Amino acid sequence: QPSEISPAPYFVEEVRRYLEKKYGANEVHESGLRVYTSLNLDLQNAANQAVLDGLSAYERRHGWKMQGRLKNVIDAGGALDKYEHPDWSQPITAGRYLHALVLEVAPQVATVKIGDYLAPLAAQELAWTHHRFPKDLMTPGDIVYVKVLSLGPGNSARVTLEQDSGIQGVLMAIENSTGEIKAMVGGRDFTESKFNRANQAQRQVGSSLKPFVYTAAIDEGADPDDQIVDAPTTFNSSGVAYTPHNFDHKFAGSITLRRAFAQSRNIPAVKLAQKVGMSKVVSYLRRFGISSPVPAVLPVALGAADLTLYEQTSAYTVFPNDGVRIEPHYILKVTDYEGHILDEVFPEAKDVTSQRTARTMVSLMQGVVQFGTASAALKLRHPVAGKTGTTNEFTDAWFMGFSPGLTCGVWVGFDEKKSLGAKETGGEAALPIWMDFMRVAIAQPARREEAFLPSLPDKNKVRLTARESLRRHPRIEVR
Repeated sequence: QPSEISPAPYFVEEVRRYLEKKYGANEVHESGLRVYTSLNLDLQNAANQAVLDGLSAYERRHGWKMQGRLKNVIDAGGALDKYEHPDWSQPITAGRYLHALVLEVAPQVATVKIGDYLAPLAAQELAWTHHRFPKDLMTPGDIVYVKVLSLGPGNSARVTLEQDSGIQGVLMAIENSTGEIKAMVGGRDFTESKFNRANQAQRQVGSSLKPFVYTAAIDEGADPDDQIVDAPTTFNSSGVAYTPHNFDHKFAGSITLRRAFAQSRNIPAVKLAQKVGMSKVVSYLRRFGISSPVPAVLPVALGAADLTLYEQTSAYTVFPNDGVRIEPHYILKVTDYEGHILDEVFPEAKDVTSQRTARTMVSLMQGVVQFGTASAALKLRHPVAGKTGTTNEFTDAWFMGFSPGLTCGVWVGFDEKKSLGAKETGGEAALPIWMDFMRVAIAQPARREEAFLPSLPDKNKVRLTARESLRRHPRIEVR
């Protein structure tokens, strides 16, 4: 079972489920099995921090929502001097988000307790809440959410007031060349919800599905420099009139496929899907490892399909991996207590698309960063590429992206399908989380990444087989 202080509780829970299914609960918990996993602890810690910091930024953009919603220890019949929050059982360190107990509220400052530490919350630090004084927000006995900035002498601490209004963030990172899952965050707080949104929650993906439409089109002969008309168009979708619009409700006229993709123009994507056929688009999703039900209708070209982050992240690894998909996995090896190997994972590698098409798609997704909807990622000063996704009414925000060696997907939204608020796009809500995580990932000494491999101009280039392109990875089993 994941312990209360595990940095990767959702990951550990997936491993536990796999082991119990294969060996039985008694064998797993009593026989001393040794389990070797794909987890990278540094990346997991970075993922945890990136998600929580990103959700904090979202909360601050939308002001204080906890009026009348805070739990109060005194109202529940408790005593301030005896209260212990479960969060305090874990080490209290700088950067942690946790619950605090309000002890006193003066006109200009409130005093809160976190474990053995006391911290002030001054009026000037509450500006983001749009309230002037602590008394407008809290009373003694309230349980508030804070972030620890630093720990000082004499059990003093500096904290900022935060809030948890129910927003969730999910992140998954997979190593492209091996399929190893390096980090996973399945939700904001495992102790409050063990539901793993990374591989159990099917959410509408928005424009993050467009790469698969473009992949099918490029395989059919389309070229990034081809011109396409972005103009008001009504389509026939299974006998029903379908009139999509662009996010900005404007039209660009004649535009190259490269720029249409980078700017996430909707009309060109639907035109491409109509040309290649939605049945073929769905077949491509299956080739990329996506198994969730997807109807063969035109709105799917704009992401009107419910997929998991796990499916999307795994599918995106195909692009930087020269068209080859390797089955994602958590476990590398299982031995008994004496070291005898009981199970060793050799993930399957499959050819999904040609090397040329994969590299062309990488080039298109680099354009999203260079002059498109994810231009903020230029700050990383590293070869990265990806695609934003935003659904109707700003219900779901996605960013799916990769460096040459690592693919990371991020989703932000509420468990109930309600709006995140105006302008909460994938580039606004999800991309900053992705960037914070990737900033740590690309700085790892072991990850010496250079530029993406160049696109291949020869459309008749013979596809590299999975065996040829992955011959340096003996753990990969090619079928």
